[in-house]
Amino acid sequence: GVNFGLLSSDVEVMRWVLIAVALVICGWVAVWLFRVRPGRLAQVAAGLLIGGAVGNVIDRLAYGAVADFLNMSLPGWRNPYSFNLADIAIFAGALG
Repeated sequence: GVNFGLLSSDVEVMRWVLIAVALVICGWVAVWLFRVRPGRLAQVAAGLLIGGAVGNVIDRLAYGAVADFLNMSLPGWRNPYSFNLADIAIFAGALG
């Protein structure tokens, strides 16, 4: 849900919770990479996940929030969800 702006909030504590969660997940994935030594595809997927998460953390630290600037609405259908390139990397990494 965070990936598509569903848990976005103006509450300052939520900013720090999301930063902490992202860093914990990045740490967990990095430890998994070094312990398991998975194949090339899993390494790329983990890199996408970590890179996207760190990108969003940098935005939250620097600007207080992540700018979601992509919306895939179509004529006659308004998509309520917006996202950014880091979200795409996170999603692709998690899928991989």
